[in-house]
Order: sequence, then structure tokens, then C-alpha cells
Amino acid sequence: MKLLCGALTGLMFIAAAPAHAQVSKSGYTLPLDLALEAAREAARVCEGNGYNVTVTLVDVAGVPKGVLRGDHSTIHTRDTSFRKAYTVVTMGPIFHFDVTSAFAELVAKYPNGAGQALATTPNVVGLPGGAAIKTGDEIVAGIGVGGSPGGDKDEACAKAGVAKISDRLPR
Repeated sequence: MKLLCGALTGLMFIAAAPAHAQVSKSGYTLPLDLALEAAREAARVCEGNGYNVTVTLVDVAGVPKGVLRGDHSTIHTRDTSFRKAYTVVTMGPIFHFDVTSAFAELVAKYPNGAGQALATTPNVVGLPGGAAIKTGDEIVAGIGVGGSPGGDKDEACAKAGVAKISDRLPR
């Protein structure tokens, strides 16, 4: 009985410990108006090329700040755009990449080992189409695009969204 009580006390202590969300080191939070402007630009560029996409912008913790679903985009584009944005903010700082095409290349190098394990991490995807939003060298948000006929085209649109707001980000 003593062992059970001790184990339960330990579990209660662990459960009571505060959870820590991933936050930027600088404390910078991408304002909603800039997030939406970047997402709108990515959607506009893709739409101008005839691509029906969804654009998701996530904060540094991987929480969506905005989702724009194009008028004729298919349902799966919601998930792929989120997963691309999530991948760039969660894996980018670890593996030092700013676009998910670099992550896709990394995963492809190790298809039966670490690459497979990384690619099957929840909400992570080894596809091009995500780009980091940075202040200096720090990733503070991510933008993901899904739905064009190829991840390279998604990524070009995501990068256009980043470029639209980059001059208004802290250095």
C-alpha cells in the first residue's frame, strides 16, 4: 500500500507540473494582421497561377493563427497546409531549415531509419510547401500551402507570403 501511495503521489506531482508551450526566445509574436497578410499573399499568388490551395499560418508553438481555404480547394489541403507550417516551426529550429523542401530532402536520405521516424512524427510531413517566418535567425511562425500540382509550387507561394511581410519584421 505504501508503494502505491508513493507512486500516486509522484504521478500527482508530475500532473501538477506546469506545461510549457514552445515560445520564441526573443518574445516576439507575429501580429495577426501580418499573419493574415502573408497568408492572403500566398493564396493570391497560387490562385493567380491557377492553383486551388489552402494556406495555414501557425505561431511558434504550431497553433494556427489563420487558415485561408481557396474557393475550389479540396478538403485534404487543409491538413497538408497545416502540417507543412507545423513542420517548419517545430523541425526547422532543430535541423536548421527554413523551407520544408529541405526537410523532405533530409527525410529522403534516411528512408528506413531516422528519416522514417521523423516523417511519422504527429503533424509532421516530409513535403515541400512550408516556409519559415523569421526575425533575425529565429523562426517565429510558419506558413504552409497545400493544393497546387506539386510541393515546389506550394513552396513558391509560401515564400511569396513571407516576402510580402519580411520588411516589417524585427531584425
